[in-house]
Amino acid sequence: MSQLDDESGGPIDLRTDQPHAARMYDYLLGGKDHYTVDGEAAEKALTAFPLLRTAARENRGFLGRAVQYLVRETGIRQFIDLGSGLPTAENVHQVAQRHDPTTHVVYVDNDPIVLVYGSAMLAQDRRTAVIQGDVRDPRAVLDHPRTRELIDFDEPVGVLAVAVLHFVGDEEKPESIVRTLRDAVPPGSHFILSHATADIAPEAAMGVQRAYRAQGVPLTLRDKARFTEFFDGLDLIEPGVQVVSDWRSDIPEAERPDHADVSWYGGVGRLA
Repeated sequence: MSQLDDESGGPIDLRTDQPHAARMYDYLLGGKDHYTVDGEAAEKALTAFPLLRTAARENRGFLGRAVQYLVRETGIRQFIDLGSGLPTAENVHQVAQRHDPTTHVVYVDNDPIVLVYGSAMLAQDRRTAVIQGDVRDPRAVLDHPRTRELIDFDEPVGVLAVAVLHFVGDEEKPESIVRTLRDAVPPGSHFILSHATADIAPEAAMGVQRAYRAQGVPLTLRDKARFTEFFDGLDLIEPGVQVVSDWRSDIPEAERPDHADVSWYGGVGRLA
């Protein structure tokens, strides 16, 4: 196993002997911060769903458009990005700070390499931080000192769980995770969520689920109705829950990928 030192000088086990969803996502997006085991696991998923890279790119595009909407149209200037993954192009802080440089962002991921690489990349940015945490323990994320330092919970917050809740099993109660986060933020806060599904191309999507699980990476696909339940207590922003490539896209419909090539739902909800 490979190790690097954390900020205190202690070793961090990067767990390079087993694939991790964040590094597999980096591989699918064409990034460079992954290991052989991650690429091999992603390639097995691509065998089941050859256009998985298209799905990952469309999901990334949805994230950018949703963040842009929050900054431009709702006035939100602080974000918590859960399961953020490795730094890549068009990160939340880059999209948001393009419109308002004062925006604060806290990135959260349970992969140690995200903490190491992300912290190094953002070392000079006082408005942005990367913390190691798990979406399954939202209270710890909310109470983390860096979260409390950068996020003012008296003001609306943008909370992102993009391409992360499908790694939370039903027995881990993903709706309870969203509820805990919802109860911690003030009215006017918004939630940006996305989730993989087997609704549209069931055979291919279930093949991806089997490939991920065979590599020890939990993946639970959910249908549109189940995903929409995660927005309970929130007002869905138009156009509601959509395939991510369609959510407020400025690309002509005829030029967008087929829904079967994306198989990912996304939506934005507002806490009234």
